[in-house]
Amino acid sequence: MKPNIVFAFADDWGRYAHVYAKHEGPSSLCELLETPNFDRVAHEGVLLKNALVPAPTCTPCRSSILSGQYFWQTGLGAILVGAVWDETIPTYPMELESKGGYFIGYQYKVWSPGRTANAPIGAKRTRYQPAGYDFNQFSHWVTANAPELGIEAAKNVLYDETRQNFRAFLDARPDEQPFCYWWGPTNTHRTWERGSGKALWGIEPDSLEGRLPEFLPDVHEVREDTADYLGECLAVDYGIGILLEELTATGELDNTLFVVSGDHGIPGMPRAKCNLYDIGCEVALAARWPGKIKAGREVDDFVNLMDLAPTFCDAGGIDIPPSMTAKSIMPLLTSEVSGQVDAARDFVVTGRERHVHIAREGMLPYPQRSLRTKDFLYIINFEPDRWPMGDPKGLDDPATPAPDYEDLAYRTMVAYPDLDASPTKAWMIHHRQEQDVEPLYELAFGKRPREELYDLNEDPDYMNNVAYDPAYANVRQSLEERLLSVLRNQNDPRLMEQPCRYEFEPYAGPLSEDQYPDG
Repeated sequence: MKPNIVFAFADDWGRYAHVYAKHEGPSSLCELLETPNFDRVAHEGVLLKNALVPAPTCTPCRSSILSGQYFWQTGLGAILVGAVWDETIPTYPMELESKGGYFIGYQYKVWSPGRTANAPIGAKRTRYQPAGYDFNQFSHWVTANAPELGIEAAKNVLYDETRQNFRAFLDARPDEQPFCYWWGPTNTHRTWERGSGKALWGIEPDSLEGRLPEFLPDVHEVREDTADYLGECLAVDYGIGILLEELTATGELDNTLFVVSGDHGIPGMPRAKCNLYDIGCEVALAARWPGKIKAGREVDDFVNLMDLAPTFCDAGGIDIPPSMTAKSIMPLLTSEVSGQVDAARDFVVTGRERHVHIAREGMLPYPQRSLRTKDFLYIINFEPDRWPMGDPKGLDDPATPAPDYEDLAYRTMVAYPDLDASPTKAWMIHHRQEQDVEPLYELAFGKRPREELYDLNEDPDYMNNVAYDPAYANVRQSLEERLLSVLRNQNDPRLMEQPCRYEFEPYAGPLSEDQYPDG
């Protein structure tokens, strides 16, 4: 019997689940969270300890995951704003439908922004959300309706929305047909209600004191911003629980490969989303499949999330399309052992090109590639003269007055457009001249050298770039050669094209009519 495949994939959800706390030490943010549903999937299946995204920006990341290719192999799917899906590229849901006899569907977000929205999973044809999509504005909706309903009752309305949407999909499925389903909430994407972490979830902001990475100011405003985000992570976990409940009620749970992850790290925080540091690229990943995946295992192998596409094809019993350059992780999932299963899986390559199209003058990208191993993070910034988070619009000059605080907190395009608007962004810009904030501000927003290298054993928060330290010369050279070898073998235009396509229209420059996102 073919298994069902359910993929719970939350927008902007990094590696924030309680089960990871024991791997991150006593000061981990994960220690503050209770995520019983993600933890259940991990305990009843396998926890992947070193999962990273192919790109820390949603559309390119999703292009890779759906197609099983590096983002630069997906045409205009390699950029965010301005992305256009290439219908000739096979994707695992469409392959499972056409070749494996699967019934496919989704609720909320799969592939966007871009044209045509959610095309790689069938666009509107396979969407099932008759109950609505208010879950995606979780803290705003609950806060607005709590005076009338009460907090818990308002939450339950949104939980029931996910439940009814999933039931609509299950009810539409022909009898006995295996199904492939994508649950894609976006509530962990900004914006969320300020103060909601404490008001809705009881997360005291100042309980985060001493738990933030070194590059974030450990002040109340930043702690509150992070606490609000962690509340949204808890809402995602409740949604995962609803999917598990419904699969149990229909008798389908134990014949389901159930996988949970997210498309990159926290938005609106320096060095996170849209950056190649761990806080932007590391994500939670767990899989449950009784009878196939031995319960209680933890795997150290490095996994690029694009490996999920051939994995799902494997699970569905169909041939993996030749275009999928990623490698199935089925051997990791079905192994009997924990720890390192495949010695060759000791690194992940990731990168980015253009995020917000108007971030820099000329609408140019900020091209980066990185190689992450157990001990080191190595990054190449191909255009170090550009601003990594977008043009500062005068804020590189200490004499320039900061824009309005609320504008910076809620309007991304005011300054540094490749960092989402947030209270943290606003606070750092308003305090950028203070002696203890200025170096953190420079790390967050300043220009970066062509190469970065971090010794993660000595410097887990990647504060000290040792790329130009003679003591690390051999390590730097070895990692550079390894990264460039992958890029050449996978025909990365950054290396293989002169000039590179990403510097010109339609990848850069103003959007053409067919590049504007749907909706």
